[in-house]
Amino acid sequence: MKPLEGSVALVTGASRGIGAAVAVELARLGAHCVLTARTQGGLEETDDAIRALGGQATLFPLDLTREAEKVDMLGPSIVQRFGRLDILVHAAGVLAKLTPAAHIMPRDWQEALAVNLSACWRLIRTCDPPLRVAPAGRAVVLTDGVVAQP
Repeated sequence: MKPLEGSVALVTGASRGIGAAVAVELARLGAHCVLTARTQGGLEETDDAIRALGGQATLFPLDLTREAEKVDMLGPSIVQRFGRLDILVHAAGVLAKLTPAAHIMPRDWQEALAVNLSACWRLIRTCDPPLRVAPAGRAVVLTDGVVAQP
């Protein structure tokens, strides 16, 4: 038996990079992965990698910044479909070009806040109840170390 067999994981930003890699690893360990990202094609590539390992995934194309009502329903919807939610990995994130604060374009600032802060809050809020009742519920929020660089 695999260590995460029978568990359900929600992974945001799963179409590429760290989110995709985390999703593939969770699936390799036996978790059923619910994958979200803005790009359907990238999600399908991650799904192909998971299926190649014999894993299972459910794809849910979603823009965390423009579909707030859907984000708010993720936790209950996952529980309704799968009966549980054990793991949340929020790997979706954006970072505007590093520049002095006065030079950041307002739309870049708003997008960064929407994905990195507001979407994170919505995800924690919707996933908290099922994670609390899971045998070993966990939430992981990833950020990028580039923000600490000058």
